[in-house]
Amino acid sequence: MNSPTRRPLRRILLSTLATATGLLLLLSLKPHTTGGAAVAAGAPAPSPSPTAGSGTGAGTGTGSASGTRTVEGDTVQTRYGPVQVRVTLQGGRITAVTAVQVPQDSPRDQEITGFAVPQLTQEALAAQSAHIDTVSGATYTSEGYVQSLQSALDRSGG
Repeated sequence: MNSPTRRPLRRILLSTLATATGLLLLLSLKPHTTGGAAVAAGAPAPSPSPTAGSGTGAGTGTGSASGTRTVEGDTVQTRYGPVQVRVTLQGGRITAVTAVQVPQDSPRDQEITGFAVPQLTQEALAAQSAHIDTVSGATYTSEGYVQSLQSALDRSGG
């Protein structure tokens, strides 16, 4: 008579221990880090020629005789800080997108920027437009990036 009641208790105890062990292992996983990419993503790239403007959303652009044109998008204020991109176009095609301003106030902001901005840039170059997917875990940065990119493309006529 003792044995039927002990077995369910064993199962409950074993499943509780297994769940606690699994939870402990899950919590011990470290988040993905990108090393120096976070710092590099926030640094503005040198532009082919000086641009005018204060960077407050007034979008500026430069061009050359070869059809290469560089245009800055609006500075979009997000929950975590400003986002602004610079787009380089050649012959109507997007050849480069550079993050001029991105959230950098905390290590977490830098981590998110470090993995989100390269993905957003790659998608923008592939799509040749601002119609790109939001990066999971970086929704606000993604939305600011897309808005700034669209404003730059609007200014360029692209």
